[in-house]
Amino acid sequence: MADFPTRVRADRSRVRTGVVWDVLRSVLERAEGAAGVDGSAGADGAAARRPLDVLDAGGGTGGFAVPLAERGHNVTVVDPSPDALASLERRVAEAGVADRVSAVQGDAAGLLEVVAPASVDLVLCHGVLEHVDDAASAVAAVAGCLRPGGTLSLLVANRHAAVLSRAVTGHFAEARRALGDPAGRWGDRDPMPRRFSDAEIEQLLTEAGLVVEAVHGIRVFADLVPGALVDGEPGALDALLALESAAAEHPAFRAVATQLHLLATRS
Repeated sequence: MADFPTRVRADRSRVRTGVVWDVLRSVLERAEGAAGVDGSAGADGAAARRPLDVLDAGGGTGGFAVPLAERGHNVTVVDPSPDALASLERRVAEAGVADRVSAVQGDAAGLLEVVAPASVDLVLCHGVLEHVDDAASAVAAVAGCLRPGGTLSLLVANRHAAVLSRAVTGHFAEARRALGDPAGRWGDRDPMPRRFSDAEIEQLLTEAGLVVEAVHGIRVFADLVPGALVDGEPGALDALLALESAAAEHPAFRAVATQLHLLATRS
């Protein structure tokens, strides 16, 4: 059973996703242990772990789904975009994991129409709630897909980060607007339909019957540091990733992170 492929950490994008992968690795190791064994044995004689059933809601082209399948798990990707799913299928074929990844067209609110209730061990819902019409209904659908004891990995845009981002680039009126806007938007040209505070998103999860276990700040510094400082200095990328990992759990830095990553379980 392969571990996360080295390409996950191969370029600058790992600064944006590295902390999430680190958290997911811990979740997977815990879940794999709880899943027990299937009675067979691997090449080293050790008992084989039962593959987990994973749902990637809005998983697009498979940035998370393919590495999870390469680890040996069964992944269902539900996404509303047929183009994204076509790209996913090509990527899955190239990776040789077509037998472990299923692509289904659908949206977050209608998950229970295409996924059986209480049928998955892990749900990824990354960058989805910002775009749905009814976030509470989408969270309820996500929660309904989880087996008891299953885990949700949720990634959402942080409203406070938008204020800081607009201010440090000199857009002070837009920063002020984002500060007071109910959806955390800085103006009509803002490409993000909605952002959340940590209190808002935790309340949505709690109301859906989920127990929040951890909250991490994602991209605390990565979106503020000029690219030239990272790309032109040997070792700077690794140092930035280490800094992101260290700051992710600090509430003071979490408040200004571009994204919030929450882990929650269905009791």
